[in-house]
Amino acid sequence: MNRIRIRPYKAAAAETILSWCQNEKTFYQWTAGILGDYPATEKKFSFVESLMPFTAFDEMGTVGFFTLRNPAESLDELRLGFVIVSPDKRGKGYGKGMLRLGLKFVFEIYGAKRASLGVFENNLSAYYCYKSLGFCDVVLDITEKYCVLGEEWKCRELVMEHHSP
Repeated sequence: MNRIRIRPYKAAAAETILSWCQNEKTFYQWTAGILGDYPATEKKFSFVESLMPFTAFDEMGTVGFFTLRNPAESLDELRLGFVIVSPDKRGKGYGKGMLRLGLKFVFEIYGAKRASLGVFENNLSAYYCYKSLGFCDVVLDITEKYCVLGEEWKCRELVMEHHSP
């Protein structure tokens, strides 16, 4: 596997990133409908520029994308979102490599105490990737649910606390 790096997202990568959602299920697992209906346009995708968007890349080009945002007024937590890896790179460690770098940014550069994210229960490969990085399940009083493609999708909440040395 080539060495993965991350950099701030540039709009020129939008077409490539959007091409990774080759069907509606993948698209809604990725966006939870925030970008509107499938397929998303580059104009709708420009929404991510209001967040802290990053692309992952290797010697061959762009391999992944994710965003960070503050879910509350506090600067103690950053929330990961829109996490996606190129279909031809899935299952090969690229997601983990990208997220390790993202978490390094969250904790070491940004100085947050916690990283959080949500993942649909029907997206087990993503769920197990997050768990392997050290994210823990959060038990919520009310499970977030979305009606997607005529089905009810439940969202799992995951969190990682930063333990200072």
